[in-house]
Amino acid sequence: MSALERHWYASDSHGVRSWALAAAVALVLTQTLVAVGLADPGRSFYLMPLFGLTGAVIGGLAFGFGMALVGTCGFGALVRLGGGSLRSLVVLLVLGLSAMAAQRGLSALARVKLVDDLAIDFSLVGGQSMGAIASAVTGLDLHAAVAALIAAGLTWWVFRDRAYRRARLAIGASLTVGAVIAFGWVATTLAARHSFFPVQVEAGSFVVPVADTILQAILFTGIGPDYGVGLVIGVVVGASLCAWRSHDVRWEACDDARELGRHFAGGFLMGTGGVFALGCTVGQGITALSAMALSAPVVIVAIMAGARLGLAYLIEGSIMAAFRRLDDAPAR
Repeated sequence: MSALERHWYASDSHGVRSWALAAAVALVLTQTLVAVGLADPGRSFYLMPLFGLTGAVIGGLAFGFGMALVGTCGFGALVRLGGGSLRSLVVLLVLGLSAMAAQRGLSALARVKLVDDLAIDFSLVGGQSMGAIASAVTGLDLHAAVAALIAAGLTWWVFRDRAYRRARLAIGASLTVGAVIAFGWVATTLAARHSFFPVQVEAGSFVVPVADTILQAILFTGIGPDYGVGLVIGVVVGASLCAWRSHDVRWEACDDARELGRHFAGGFLMGTGGVFALGCTVGQGITALSAMALSAPVVIVAIMAGARLGLAYLIEGSIMAAFRRLDDAPAR
């Protein structure tokens, strides 16, 4: 969220470029691991034959708007929680409960009608992988070519900025995030192959795993924690260590009822929207893209649009302000 806000309102694209670089690194590493047989994203829900276009658009818009209300995404909320933010704890609780409701609760009824029943079937081309679609259309195996084209385009855009080429810490962080996503594919693929019980192949998302972590805290004896739960806990622990090392641990709460309500609304929109869209800024923006899922570019564009509308509402006082030239928008 901060990356988008700084890009639009401060003409600082470093954050957005870091995000794009992380996605490119994750894509290259993941597809390399697929080629050598160590990762199998094809078994994940990102590449299932049914593509919920309506869910990608509606969910992405809702997630982006909620992200603007809160000031960060699910991943960012976990990082802030590690530093002592009680506001983020509220957001994560609402996000997790809303995700549960969108999966199996009351709002799941709307999801079935608006998303599942209107899904586009890509069974004839072997799923919604962009590589599979291109291969089916041309009759050639273009998986590697599509991956290389996407990664090259992202990398070119990232490093065309001379100032960013000197941002070593940002580049290092992006490389690390991309590698972590690729590691997730390997870890869950190997677990799925060798376990005596079903294991979901995944790599990194922060909507449903937050809900699963809440369930683990309540029903620990019911089912064992999966990779997503471990990732959620790991982010909080890592953020706590980082905040402690930099002497930045402090308790933070909402200033008033209005801010609390805004965080409740943002958490609800992110939890519900994340389930409708099958992912968040990390889940679709990096993980799904690393698997070359068709949903990834659709959802990330919708999230950006929703975030722009949310920022216009918060900063400029009207959603309609999002349709003005950004150069005319007031600085925050």
